[in-house]
Amino acid sequence: MGIFRLSQSTVIATLKSRTSCAQLGDPPPTADQLQTLFEVAFRAADHRQLKPWRFLVVEGEGLSRLGELFLSARQHNFPAPTPEECARLLALPRRAPMIVVAISSIKEDPKVPEVEQLLSAGAAVQNMLNAAFAQGLGAIWRTGDLAFNRQVATGLGLADSERIVAFLYLGTPKVPPRAPPPADIKNHVSHWP
Repeated sequence: MGIFRLSQSTVIATLKSRTSCAQLGDPPPTADQLQTLFEVAFRAADHRQLKPWRFLVVEGEGLSRLGELFLSARQHNFPAPTPEECARLLALPRRAPMIVVAISSIKEDPKVPEVEQLLSAGAAVQNMLNAAFAQGLGAIWRTGDLAFNRQVATGLGLADSERIVAFLYLGTPKVPPRAPPPADIKNHVSHWP
């Protein structure tokens, strides 16, 4: 109990200061750092231990292939993207040296509704963001219309019942973390009744 008490203030300070980092470069997370991210993902709130998520790690040549998938999906929905739009789509995954695609993988369960399982997948991603920050990594949770594009989901091998909940971009921060804005608690918390 004493060890936990000694580290509690550090844990709370880390959580209160966590911010996203959009400017990411090499190196990507090490194998040990990535393992830690997945271990903390599995500590998310998870009613009945369904583990309603899975993850795809994309790096190296996979980032180029993901860009090609983004472009193909856009061309399927909007047949004539501009050359600038094509270049942008191909470059999107290269904003970081690694992307973890977080996938909500709903399980049939009479006691755990789909929305609760979807929230559990989101909690797993939030745990990963917190652990990345605590390890000195840069991370940002991105979605956008491509996260909800069925062609992208199919290209990544998702089942019809699965959906992308996050493109978690990971790398080394190119700039120091910015200070988070003050928490506006009084305008978002009330007591009932």
